[in-house]
Amino acid sequence: MPAEVLVIEDDQDIRELVTHHLERAGFRVRVAATAAEGWERFRERAPDVVVLDLLLPDGHGFDLCRRFREEDKGVGIVMLTALSEEADQVAGLELGADDYVVKPFRPRELVARVRAVLRRASAAPAGGVVRAGRLSIDPVRMVATVDGRAIPLTAMEFKLLYTLAERPGAVWTRRQLLDRVWGDDFVGDERTVDVHIRHIRAKLEPFGAAGLVDTVRGVGYRLRDDAS
Repeated sequence: MPAEVLVIEDDQDIRELVTHHLERAGFRVRVAATAAEGWERFRERAPDVVVLDLLLPDGHGFDLCRRFREEDKGVGIVMLTALSEEADQVAGLELGADDYVVKPFRPRELVARVRAVLRRASAAPAGGVVRAGRLSIDPVRMVATVDGRAIPLTAMEFKLLYTLAERPGAVWTRRQLLDRVWGDDFVGDERTVDVHIRHIRAKLEPFGAAGLVDTVRGVGYRLRDDAS
């Protein structure tokens, strides 16, 4: 069955344009014009990807993004926004968006971004179970645990932690992590990695394991050798 995209956009012309090109690309599409309607559609049936306008008449897309991510950690979220400031883009990533497209945009670019988000979310790491100290990561079941307790990671957080855990102690640059986890077709900047690392550390904190991922100043990140 084709993947389903929920388009939440208040501008009718843009909504119809996006819907037309997504449907031509083979996606099933549902639409909403307001935050309230978008949340209702989402709760009726969670889509594979949400294309979310930030400036909605009854609320900010940032708030809706947060609710979507809390409700379904695996859903892909592409923010569609007229806000081109880097601070807004980073804020969107902080709240759980996978990518963003700035208006005005080319419809084919948006379709490509949606496809890339789907591809990244559905592609599990290729290796076997990785164990590093208290940490265990099973790529088949998409489950990461500390001392046997599951960590509530999103798909991209899982892939990032798995990549670090494959080679404990090895230092990865941000660019290397982007290419390995997001793919070399990802066009966002390297701060995407920083945002996801912060999320991982926050989720490890309740397990007393926030220090498991080290920052190597001026270079990137590594998983501690002892992973303890």
